[in-house]
Amino acid sequence: MAYAVLAYVFWGFFAAFFPLLNPASPLEILAHRIVWTAVFMVAVIWYSGTLRQLRAASRRTWLIIAVAATVIAINWLTYVIAVNSGHVAEAALGYFINPLVNVLLGMVFLGERLRALQKLSVGIAAAAVLLLTFAGGEPPILGLILAFSFGFYGLIKKRVNMSVSASLTAETLALFPAAAAFLAYLEFTATSSFLQHGWGHTLLLVSTGVVTAIPLLCFGMGAKLVPLSTLGMLQYMTPTVQMLWAVFIVHEHLTPMRWVGFVIIWVSVSVYLLDLALHRAPRR
Repeated sequence: MAYAVLAYVFWGFFAAFFPLLNPASPLEILAHRIVWTAVFMVAVIWYSGTLRQLRAASRRTWLIIAVAATVIAINWLTYVIAVNSGHVAEAALGYFINPLVNVLLGMVFLGERLRALQKLSVGIAAAAVLLLTFAGGEPPILGLILAFSFGFYGLIKKRVNMSVSASLTAETLALFPAAAAFLAYLEFTATSSFLQHGWGHTLLLVSTGVVTAIPLLCFGMGAKLVPLSTLGMLQYMTPTVQMLWAVFIVHEHLTPMRWVGFVIIWVSVSVYLLDLALHRAPRR
């Protein structure tokens, strides 16, 4: 439980970390995140002795990993754009919706059946998104990209038979050449911020590797020890922390219609969690 809580709280405070990387652009932050996570994770799997999993992976497995890596890179980039442009609340909305997107993807792609309350929960969430899109006048594009990219990432990862550490290493290694080439291009064109704003800025960019890897590793350990339904409930810690940060720390302005949309999303989440609790009680 401690591993899972640590991971979700860590992810919640990403909203406080990434603005510290300004004036680096979102693409530069993404490239550094990929490069330094790859470096950190290679050291981790070499020390833990799981490097052999990468050597044993088939070409098909590497292809699936490359697709998963591309999808999670879209998620990472979107999140950085959201929090560094003052849209932390919209990022939180995306992660409130994400578990419901997972339910929907499971139904469409894995043939999973929804229980009555789950159908109601997904329907309420869909109504909230439509309300935010048409009545709010500003569709939550960033939030929807975050929700669906992370949902598809999880769907693709179900086809990867690797440990959490080896899989994360493989994903970052798949993106490493493009990320390293982009950073080299920034240095060559003198548009990089890496060495231009003091050692503090340089070390913060390097630290993105550890900051990215640690919560993922904690989540992987927690997922092995905590029931899936419990993980589903704990998952809402992340967008809750993000929402509190948006409202009380960075003082984002939310229109009344945005508040209505959030309330409806919270109702949807409550129905979803009620279904988990009711379904889990008879099994126990």
